[in-house]
Amino acid sequence: MKKIKYIALSLLTLGFIACENDQLEDLRNRGNDTEVLPELTTGAANFSNFVSLGNSLTAGFTDNALFIAGQENSYPNILSQKFAQVGGGAFTQPLMSDNIGGMTLGGMRILEPRLVFGGAGPVPLESIIGPVTPGTELSTPPAGPFNNLGVPGALSFHLIAPGYGNLGNFPAAANPYAVRVAGNSDATLLELALAQSPTFFSLWIGNNDVLGYATSGGAAGALTDQGTFDFAYNTLITNLTASGADGVVANIPDVTSIPFFTTVPHDPLDPSNPSFGPQIPTLNGIFGQLNQVFAFLGEPERAIIFSETAASPVVIQDESLANLSAQIAGTLLASPTFPAFVQSFGLPPEAAPLVAGLLGTVYGQARQATPEDLLVLPSSAIIGTVNTDQVAFLVSQGLSVELAGQFSVEGVSLPLADNWVLLPTEQAEIAQATAGFNATISNAANQAGLAFVDANALLNQLANGGITTGNYTLNSSLVFGGAFSLDGVHPTARGYALIANEFMRAIDLNYGSNFNASGNFVDVGNYPTNYSPQLQ
Repeated sequence: MKKIKYIALSLLTLGFIACENDQLEDLRNRGNDTEVLPELTTGAANFSNFVSLGNSLTAGFTDNALFIAGQENSYPNILSQKFAQVGGGAFTQPLMSDNIGGMTLGGMRILEPRLVFGGAGPVPLESIIGPVTPGTELSTPPAGPFNNLGVPGALSFHLIAPGYGNLGNFPAAANPYAVRVAGNSDATLLELALAQSPTFFSLWIGNNDVLGYATSGGAAGALTDQGTFDFAYNTLITNLTASGADGVVANIPDVTSIPFFTTVPHDPLDPSNPSFGPQIPTLNGIFGQLNQVFAFLGEPERAIIFSETAASPVVIQDESLANLSAQIAGTLLASPTFPAFVQSFGLPPEAAPLVAGLLGTVYGQARQATPEDLLVLPSSAIIGTVNTDQVAFLVSQGLSVELAGQFSVEGVSLPLADNWVLLPTEQAEIAQATAGFNATISNAANQAGLAFVDANALLNQLANGGITTGNYTLNSSLVFGGAFSLDGVHPTARGYALIANEFMRAIDLNYGSNFNASGNFVDVGNYPTNYSPQLQ
């Protein structure tokens, strides 16, 4: 049946009610601006049996957890509801047991509950409602098969890895979400998809092949090498299309454009902060000694200076810099004023070699951050705090607890470690890998005749001005932008709705369907940007 969208409807006066039916109809037609939309058609696509493969973005992961409401608002589930209007079958998902998020194994918690909005920013659910027990127990996975085969944490090659969903391989070589999808078997995720003889599939994989390295500040994990990614991705496409299935694939966004990397500024040290401002003269006096050394060594750009009138950058460790530890220590010891400097801390002159060595070790690769450095979202909870491990170390070297604490303030007197900062050199590595993976994805899509979603361009739009859809403009600001959830990485339900529309747009373009022209794009305003802490 044709769908009619009513743009405007004029009110009829009582006098017109007495008119003949044909006159009344004529008046209605003249008083209405109506847009008659065509019926929804599939074009060349067959949506009768839809399966979706991918990672957390496919599963509906949001607010740093997987839970029922998020899964129900996943982009594949939204697509399946539209596909159902033109012959699409049932779409089953491995639903979690509640809206708490998190998971237990043998009653012991192995994954944490979701984040919620605490008034100023993201906070753990339990900080608002008190202790909870996640209801999802890993040892009792749900019965499949499932159409949504999205597995949070999965890399490209995990989709073709036997045993990735076998609890016996956990935690070394199995994923708890994969265990729930695979039913604790050795079947690969690809095999689980093919066993359902899909007529249409979606595949969005590869984000985690760069994301794990990025979110660790380049300090943990590794970028998937190009050859491994190519083999995994081409294996997936070859097998999924072997029986004639149609499909849609998406490429990898620039992960450095997401709120996880853009929320914390490089210069968060505010002189009006009573915990920081009064310390600035003392800090500048201490670093003045070190800055003279940097200048003497021909590295004046490493100078550390805190402003008393404007926000200052944090101090970071930059592993790409030459390590000047030995040179710093040697230069300080050669200075005739250094013993007096040591005495200013209440230490005897004999402690000069010790102090020189400690300063060299701590600041050998230190500098202040620049706008090109990306501080990861969790660093906001670390900056300005005292690193107790560093305190313990300095005390073991002979410093007093008070003095050790003064030299252990994260981002101020103690450079932020590499895991809190994504350096420009690391960003360049990620950009190169992303470009290579995206070339493989687009080539595979073209060769197989699949619909293609440029997710990279979509997220860049969100990061640069936002996207207006319906009555809403979504952007990549954390919490208030509407597109990204509280973890700074995954979309909100509204963001997933936007993504679902982009998938339908790509399907229309490639297969001649008319989701857009028939008015079947979803209204993103019908999807929430956050979930109440009371939703359990």
